[in-house]
Amino acid sequence: MPLNTDYAGREYPPAGPFPVTRAEIAAFADAIGSTADAHRDAEVAQALGYADVVAPPTFAVRLAQQCESQLVQDPEAGIDFSRVVHGEEGFTHHRPIVAGDVLTGVLHVDRMREAGGHGMVTTRVELSGADGQPVTTVTSTIVVRGDS
Repeated sequence: MPLNTDYAGREYPPAGPFPVTRAEIAAFADAIGSTADAHRDAEVAQALGYADVVAPPTFAVRLAQQCESQLVQDPEAGIDFSRVVHGEEGFTHHRPIVAGDVLTGVLHVDRMREAGGHGMVTTRVELSGADGQPVTTVTSTIVVRGDS
């Protein structure tokens, strides 16, 4: 099934809530090789002005991918995940993510197109806090490899 380019402009219902824990932040920091104490020690993070342990900037990808799964798992979208190659990821942080946050994400399909026999999908996930205020915007582009 080819990519369904009619999905461009679609917005999915909010996903979450995603409670952010100290353990998740520490595990993510370990996974990416960050040694910053502010990712593991609340006192260090608070001394730096954060309410609690602060997440590495790329931590938001964990939550964004859960939101993006709504599109990837939608059979009508035409995305064969076995053929997906990651193209690009970007983050705009409106404020840091800290332990204790409860975030919600809204997935926007900004662009879907065919190019050179491959599908190109660009999404944007708007993560917001329990107060509804923006926290992080995550943009992502994936390539769905064609048959040739």
